[in-house]
Amino acid sequence: MSVFLVLSSLGEMAVPYYTGRMTDWLNNRENPSAFTAAIITMALISIGSAVTEFLCDAIYNVTMSRIHTRIQSNVFRSVLHQDIGFFDAVHTGDITSRITTDTNTMSEALSDRLSLLLWYLMRTLCLFGFMLSLSGRLSLFTAIGIPIILLIPDLAGGFYQALSAEVQTSLAAASQVAMETFSAMRTVKSLAGEESETQRYRHRLQLSFQLNQKEAAAYAGFMCLSNLSGLALKVAVLCYGGQLVASGVVTSGDLVSFILYEMQFTSAVEVLISVYPNVRKAVGASEKVFNYMDREPALPPPGTLAPKTLRGHIEFRDVTFCYPQRADAPVLKKVSFELRPGEITALVGASGSGKTTCVCLLERFYQPQSGQILLDGRPIEEYEHHYYHKAVGLVAQEPTLFARSVHDNIAYGFPDCPPERVTDAAHRANAHTFIEKMEHGYNTEVGETGGQLSVGQKQRVAIARALLRDPRVLILDE
Repeated sequence: MSVFLVLSSLGEMAVPYYTGRMTDWLNNRENPSAFTAAIITMALISIGSAVTEFLCDAIYNVTMSRIHTRIQSNVFRSVLHQDIGFFDAVHTGDITSRITTDTNTMSEALSDRLSLLLWYLMRTLCLFGFMLSLSGRLSLFTAIGIPIILLIPDLAGGFYQALSAEVQTSLAAASQVAMETFSAMRTVKSLAGEESETQRYRHRLQLSFQLNQKEAAAYAGFMCLSNLSGLALKVAVLCYGGQLVASGVVTSGDLVSFILYEMQFTSAVEVLISVYPNVRKAVGASEKVFNYMDREPALPPPGTLAPKTLRGHIEFRDVTFCYPQRADAPVLKKVSFELRPGEITALVGASGSGKTTCVCLLERFYQPQSGQILLDGRPIEEYEHHYYHKAVGLVAQEPTLFARSVHDNIAYGFPDCPPERVTDAAHRANAHTFIEKMEHGYNTEVGETGGQLSVGQKQRVAIARALLRDPRVLILDE
């Protein structure tokens, strides 16, 4: 791609050069055939430049599209591998905004703005090379004015990037309000909370609007200063070039070529200046994206233990635990108990006494601050991830179903599971009868979060999903 970029840039440089030469030929009344040859040469070079530019753009856009898809997939995968404490601390709307909005912002800036940045950077270098070949004095004069222009994005870029990051954060907060409201529509309706939620969302949008105004004002002021400095440079070069022609240092044709190059050069620098803040904006979005990708889960990585036989003996040994967001309020203190194989054991206690916390620890959602949880005498973190969660099944107090068919919900995690195994699990969970009565049986869509099913039906489907794994330990959270 870099080869095509160089060839395309060089091709465009030929037009000002031959324009200057034709000016000299016309002034000196040289051979008309040279004039015709110059026109043909310019046409051929322009066609070649257009073709190479097309190839360069095609290769670049395909590459950036592939990179965007890979980044979005990797961010999603990184989020899925985080510990539950991460999801407790970060709002769902923020996570969704990072995976969708921020990756799109980063991708658009990279695919559109970065391509312009690379293209005009190459043009700038080639143009300045041709300018040097025509007049070192004019080139030096132009180069002296360029640092003044380049100082502006460096001074304004950091401020613009900070504003961009604030805008992204405010948009994520607004998305969180919308997602929270839509996921609890029954509660909102039952408590007549439509207007209050509308006001809350409108307030978040107003904060985003105010930040957008600041961002727009910063960008407008930035561009105004850039344009004024570029215009001043053009006028100064024209005045100095006229003096050099009058003194015979350069020809009129050289001055024409130089002015054409300088105009393109200044325009290229202005484009670089205008694109630079947008690239910085992408940096502001990408920092948050890569923070997710680089974050290490608080839980230690799972082991590789996967024995062929498992009894299912659970032991809590002096377990102490407090939630990450409430580090000064231990939920469990030196808790010890056993769950023996083949027995049904009930944990009974007042609300908030830590029953569900024990379930979360057994599922490895969190890591206890001290003590151990053992499965058949081995710490649960030593077991291989998929093996362990196949051996320890869970039916949550409020089971979650996905917006898929009944069959897919029961077979979740086993995409190639045969239908007879799904049916058998549904029979054992006493779910087969009501599933068969549904319009499409096991192919019936349950809706978002299982909204097409009753609470009892969702529980039965969740039990069938757990039984499909033939777990050695089955946890029923209330």
